[in-house]
Amino acid sequence: SGYKPYFDTATVHPNPILYRKLQEAKHIPITEQAMEYLSEGLEGRSRNPVAVLFDTLLHPNADFGYDFPPVLKWRKDKHQQIPHLVLGKGTPGGAWHAMEGSMLTVSLGIWMELPGVNYRDLTNGLRRNVTSDRATPEEISSYYKDYVKLKGLQKNFVDNTYVTSVHKLCRGQELKGLENGQEDQKTVDSENGDTHVPFSLFAENVVLATGASDSPVRLGVEGEDLPFVFHSISDLGLAVSQGKLDVNSDPVLVVGAGLSAADAVLCACNSNIRVLHVFRKNTDNPDLIFKQLPKTLYPEYHKVYNMMSSQTCHNVVSSSSVNLFPDYTSFPEHCVVSFQSDMKCLLQGDNSLKAFKISMALVLIGTNPNLFFLKGQGQYLGQDPTNPISCKQNPIDINPYTFECTKEPGLFAMGPLVGDNFVRFLKGGALGIASCLLKRLKKKEKLFSSEGNSFI
Repeated sequence: SGYKPYFDTATVHPNPILYRKLQEAKHIPITEQAMEYLSEGLEGRSRNPVAVLFDTLLHPNADFGYDFPPVLKWRKDKHQQIPHLVLGKGTPGGAWHAMEGSMLTVSLGIWMELPGVNYRDLTNGLRRNVTSDRATPEEISSYYKDYVKLKGLQKNFVDNTYVTSVHKLCRGQELKGLENGQEDQKTVDSENGDTHVPFSLFAENVVLATGASDSPVRLGVEGEDLPFVFHSISDLGLAVSQGKLDVNSDPVLVVGAGLSAADAVLCACNSNIRVLHVFRKNTDNPDLIFKQLPKTLYPEYHKVYNMMSSQTCHNVVSSSSVNLFPDYTSFPEHCVVSFQSDMKCLLQGDNSLKAFKISMALVLIGTNPNLFFLKGQGQYLGQDPTNPISCKQNPIDINPYTFECTKEPGLFAMGPLVGDNFVRFLKGGALGIASCLLKRLKKKEKLFSSEGNSFI
């Protein structure tokens, strides 16, 4: 939209090598500099070097617990805008609008902020307790909606639209395709209330920024499509709010050992609903996400981990154990065999089968992106084109500095689709893409200018 990031000469970056590089080109926007050069040698919690670069420019030394100010300042150049539209199924804020309200973000609130608008200023510096530096989904979604308005970006956003297909066209095919009524163009279905108004767009470049929460991972077991089996924590919140579950209900079965499953356990326990918690890993497994979270910042998740470890099915049946959480039982190293129409689930573990009557089941074992609008579900774009796109196992294969798909020039991807699951790092994808497009635009303008001069 024409906002350009420059090095703020009034600041000092704690990395001396990067600081020297920034000083070398302090009058040149970051977007016009060489991403390879600036990001060389930087280390961080993203596999994408530009993501690590942008993160350290916005939050220097954040992983060491410092709260240094950004080393960037922003100037708007209306002559450097690239015409673009952002198509979304809802409103700005995306999936944050649908998340359980009592949850807190895994990342610190300031790590969720976007360039140029201070997160704390918009949220009035609300403080709750020891976890106050984290945010609620409502705070985050409101911040993103306000951000669009504050930066004057509304004209670029087309809300409540549904992309049905993205096809590549050769020059000259656009009009022919329309005349013949063909569907081989970028087609979008726009929803407005109960009406569907189809429209088509032609664009030189397309950025995939659809996230990873569209398609829940399924167990693939018998009975998973029964009406009491769900794949979203919001279904549990809805059942609780509607009074369909209470202290007298049969237990809720939660499947999974990640943060979504932990959120479901907390939601149920806070409503005095009994929980059976099933997961494949051993509680001592070093890959469990709880092992990577500081206790002081994430007390609620460590409470769940403590329950998972101390309230196992082995301990609960032992007369010598003290039942600290009587409404919760964990089943480590167990898996679901099937769900039955009589509201029973069959579990396998400890070389035995166990059957339980439940009120509802929540299968929370991860999500995958849904790229149905691309040829072959976009599988050909992956690092391993023989397998479906997966944010962890098989992200989209991109140029690490431009975020352009290696298999499809003109198509870009960012965020979870390329392995950056945190807002803190996905912003680097925006920097890489904007930088690439601006450099190409400048090259094109120079070409036109030189051709014009030679003609004259």
